[in-house]
Amino acid sequence: MFTKPISGLSALETASILNRSAGLDDVRETVSSILRDIKQNGDDALRKYTLKFDRAAIDELEVQRSEIDAARESVDSKLIFHLEKAAANIMRFHEAQVRESWIKEFAPGLKLGQRITPLESVGAYVPGGRASYPSTALMTVIPARVAGVDEVVICTPPGEDGKVNPLTLAAAAIAGADRVFRIGGVQAIAAMAYGTETVPAVDKIVGPGNVYVTAAKMVCGTAIDFPAGPSEVLIIADGTANAGFIASDMIAQAEHDPSAVSVLVTPSGELAGQVTQEIDRQLDTAQRTEIIKKSLENAAILTGSLDECIDFSNRFAPEHLEIMTAQDILGRIKHAGSIFVGNYAPVSAGDYASGTNHVLPTAGYGRMYSGLNTDHFVTKSSVQVIEKEGLDSIADTIIKLAEAEGLHAHANAVRMRKK
Repeated sequence: MFTKPISGLSALETASILNRSAGLDDVRETVSSILRDIKQNGDDALRKYTLKFDRAAIDELEVQRSEIDAARESVDSKLIFHLEKAAANIMRFHEAQVRESWIKEFAPGLKLGQRITPLESVGAYVPGGRASYPSTALMTVIPARVAGVDEVVICTPPGEDGKVNPLTLAAAAIAGADRVFRIGGVQAIAAMAYGTETVPAVDKIVGPGNVYVTAAKMVCGTAIDFPAGPSEVLIIADGTANAGFIASDMIAQAEHDPSAVSVLVTPSGELAGQVTQEIDRQLDTAQRTEIIKKSLENAAILTGSLDECIDFSNRFAPEHLEIMTAQDILGRIKHAGSIFVGNYAPVSAGDYASGTNHVLPTAGYGRMYSGLNTDHFVTKSSVQVIEKEGLDSIADTIIKLAEAEGLHAHANAVRMRKK
């Protein structure tokens, strides 16, 4: 972690902070090789890579319904209550996003509209490995269900004993997943993209993952939500913010993964110093310190004017953006996956229970992608209902433009109807 004025950053330092997708190129060849192997060799290749990467010998790739039911029964009832509470909030938020098909008359005899159709099948990747993420099962499956997807399957890594974390299975059941497979990493993306003897190919793959999973999603050739790799937070805070809150949020981000990124931009040099001290103090009692300390090597605390901080945030396009300023700056934010406003709006709220989705574009892809929402699970078809009167009103325009492009048969298709 380093502290510097924004204006004092060298071009190399600026690039190292802004360019978070460089690691994707480093793993692309390895990822492509695994994808090809699974496409050709199916379940046998899935078992081979599960043994290699997860150190689990798997016979049965699919988690049976009886195992899911038993897992749900084994989870503490209080945890089930909180999973169900989070699920209800996530469902309400995503129900508010749903758009209906529509059609309206734009001119006499000319009705135009849009037909919204749910996808038939979706594959959700739920990470595992260093931690279990039952919350991601809720975040990926529930919006698909709300959108009306016919079949939703989950792939998630097993432990070395070959079993999936019971809490993840309980969340999958609560969210409404149809099938669950004990497959992780690149091999899971390949299975859902191409299909195997056991795993069905899906229309779209959604969900976050490490750099290998993200690269696999980007090159597998199947529709995906967006690149969602190692997690990141950028915090804009002024002198009115609570340094302890900021430090706790940076540490919370850091515990995800050694590649996670935490950045604070502030006009207050005093706050920057306080946050540095708070991070050191809070690390004394933190868990997962090995991961946190490695991740904090990627962290930065940058100082400058509030205008510089906002401009830097918009260039960074963070997955998570926290705003802790006395001045209302929300209207000046252009690019961010999910925005948390106020001293009492930690990223953790959106990660679990506020209802917004925590599957978000990372590595600057927030400049062109939105976070996971119900629109990711539907297609939109334009509809035209045209009567003779409606065609007559635009016939001359069609004919002239078609002829100008040299597409005379297009023009004739309209002339035939005018006769």
